[in-house]
Amino acid sequence: MHNLTIAELIKGLQSKEFSSVELTQHFLDRIATMNPGYNALITVTADQALRDAAEADRRLAAGNAPALCGVPMLHKDIFCTSGVRTSCGSKMLDNFIPPYNATVVENFEQAGAVVLGKTNMDEFAMGSSNETSFYGPVQNPWDTDCVPGGSSGGSAAAVAARLAPGATATDTGGSIRQPAALCGITGLKPTYGRVSRWGMIAFASSLDQGGPMARTAEDCAIMLSCMASFDEKDSTSIDQEVPDYSATLSKDVQGLRVGVPAEYFSEGLNPGTEKAVRAALAELEAQGAEIIDISLPNTGLSVPAYYVIAPAEASANLSRFDGVKYGYRCEDPKDLQDLYTRTRAEGFGEEVQRRILIGTYCLSAGYYDAYYGKAQQVRKLIQQDFERAFATVDVIMGPTCPTPAFKFGSKGDDPVAMYLEDIYTIATNLAGLPGMSVPCGMVDNKPVGLQIIGNYFDEARILNIAHQYQQATDWHNQAPEGVTS
Repeated sequence: MHNLTIAELIKGLQSKEFSSVELTQHFLDRIATMNPGYNALITVTADQALRDAAEADRRLAAGNAPALCGVPMLHKDIFCTSGVRTSCGSKMLDNFIPPYNATVVENFEQAGAVVLGKTNMDEFAMGSSNETSFYGPVQNPWDTDCVPGGSSGGSAAAVAARLAPGATATDTGGSIRQPAALCGITGLKPTYGRVSRWGMIAFASSLDQGGPMARTAEDCAIMLSCMASFDEKDSTSIDQEVPDYSATLSKDVQGLRVGVPAEYFSEGLNPGTEKAVRAALAELEAQGAEIIDISLPNTGLSVPAYYVIAPAEASANLSRFDGVKYGYRCEDPKDLQDLYTRTRAEGFGEEVQRRILIGTYCLSAGYYDAYYGKAQQVRKLIQQDFERAFATVDVIMGPTCPTPAFKFGSKGDDPVAMYLEDIYTIATNLAGLPGMSVPCGMVDNKPVGLQIIGNYFDEARILNIAHQYQQATDWHNQAPEGVTS
């Protein structure tokens, strides 16, 4: 059962090939056996999952089951779940149990999905390797000496290891697409505002966006149809009709104009990764797509702009964690100043503290215009690059990451080298565009990803392209050794 896709599981449940209780128990058994080797989950909600599965079976038997009824899922531990610890990968929230569900969690509950647990992640979603988690790093199922990517590394590793058929994730600067590429699965970052951020613990509010991770584009389409919704509780949510993303998957790509930015194939790109991406582009060209060379001249400015804007917003968002209202609190504070200082020093990890300090500095008197204001101007230039490109092409494609998965600790002493892992993904967050990663090859027995970037609210198109590519190739069906048995 663990080798079936979400689409296949839905059919199997509806045709009574297996029950949701059987399916759920199967995945819980796999998690109990295999998760200690990957550390992909922080919390397992076995009892609740089995109760929900039994209810799903009753609904399936009654013939009034919603779309995902009985299908097991995982949530990234950044989404608040009522009555279940939601830690955001941090000591600061190790004891936090929300009294409510995030809108994304509520949407899956309404769709009848069964939640198996919460996945590991970089602390407060700050990282590209899943090495900053308070609960320890996640191992990449393809090579347990390598990182799975971050911050949604737990979700990516869990799907790659067949611990669940799908998982929710978030993307602030590439945190869905980069781990999807490094773990050989499919991941989609929707247009900013397409998926509600209410109940999703904030990192950088103008950049964060939730999205699905699964093995196939078809499964991501099914999940996105559930996740996407207008939410009046989220002031950045867009009131726009959610299409049936599965309805247009079978459309061919004849005449599709694919823009290929020169800046995505420059120095720093692994030669094997480039070869795999070029082969993927050739496959789409063989299906009738037109490959067009384009330029996104301000791509090189995306990383410095991002690492001013994101830390600045993080500094503001994380100011609420002070030991007074909820979360970690230091022992025996001498006074209020000591409470604040020691709570934050003890509760936050090194990378989170680094970004808070950077952000606070950028927002301080005398530096706001020079740093944060200037970064926002650069952000506009990056957005205009995309606007010009989409005047002549339908989608933009290139590598998701410059390299395949790297060894643990290999970039820990050089934060800038780590930040450059997101060089091809950050710009879409700055512009608010949708993007996804699909497996397109292997380098040194490790997967690499093809990134597909669409225009605003063009998720249906990029899902269609990804599906057509996956119909013609087999990379998305490749699995790490030992996980399919």
